[in-house]
Amino acid sequence: MPAVIVDCAIYRDGRRTEGPADFSDALAEARATGDAFLWLGLHEATAHEFDLVSSEFGLHPLAVEDALTAHQRPKLEIYDDSLFMVLKPVRYEPENDIVSSGELMVFIGDSFVVTVRHGEGAPLTAVRQRLEAEPEVLRHGPTAVLYAVSDAIVDHYIEVAGELQIDLEELEAEVFAPSGGDGGSGPSRPGSGSERGSVTPTAERIYTFKRQVMEFRRATGPLTAPMARLAVPGVPFVDTGSQPFFRDVNDHLLHANEQVEALDRLLSDILSAHLAQMGVRQNDDMRKISAWAAMAAVPTLVAGIYGMNFKHMPELRYVWAYPTVIAFMAVVVFGLHRTFKRRGWL
Repeated sequence: MPAVIVDCAIYRDGRRTEGPADFSDALAEARATGDAFLWLGLHEATAHEFDLVSSEFGLHPLAVEDALTAHQRPKLEIYDDSLFMVLKPVRYEPENDIVSSGELMVFIGDSFVVTVRHGEGAPLTAVRQRLEAEPEVLRHGPTAVLYAVSDAIVDHYIEVAGELQIDLEELEAEVFAPSGGDGGSGPSRPGSGSERGSVTPTAERIYTFKRQVMEFRRATGPLTAPMARLAVPGVPFVDTGSQPFFRDVNDHLLHANEQVEALDRLLSDILSAHLAQMGVRQNDDMRKISAWAAMAAVPTLVAGIYGMNFKHMPELRYVWAYPTVIAFMAVVVFGLHRTFKRRGWL
């Protein structure tokens, strides 16, 4: 168990206190005093390791299965002896332009909080340190931990959305640049995956970007209903009077969802604009090819007629017939060139 236990501490009157090293003894001590609670943090516990925790804390088997299986949607479940919440923290890798998500499960019950983390995202060390520096918040018990964890994850959503907005603006500038996003390097910030634009087609980059936004939406969208439920009274194991704090978190979550929706819409518009530009450029190319083919067709036609080697053809016996025909072809080609140039075909 020590390999998966990140931290285990008893909090009494909003302050961390020394307690037994064994979490079973620590839970018994927290319940005995009545004004304390135990916070046990786990990271990627196996089924065998988690059996010890679930039996000691009396966790519901369905919630335990979700906590072990991972790959869950954000949700809030209420059981007889505990409250179970799933959150999906996200992490942004600017060097690769990749959004990855982890999972964080929170159990709240009688004098305890158990957090189970999967993946590398959202370590709770900073959250725990911030709470320990605010004993007036920790006095609210396990509810304070649930609020602080939710608030930290949702605030990070907004930060990630801001990073994605910066990349989107760079991609938009590349698509609408004079080169039309045809594989040119385009503007990019240091460390950004935009530097790969010279080798990656723009349409592929836009589609990859949309997949990252979709991964982001899987984390933020389903969390709206659980957070809205925590923002109203009547949820078991949640401290009365904490609803204004959860409403604040819910407001931030709605803001993050609006940003994600805006990113997705803009990406769809940018992809449509890019495909339209590709169609326009292809039409331009076809006009140019047609114009050059028309100019080449005139001398080809005349030369083909006079190359038939018939005996009785006009102008064959005139001295100036050959230069006259050459001059005629040159004048016609020059006239076609001027006409096509004036119409923007060349």
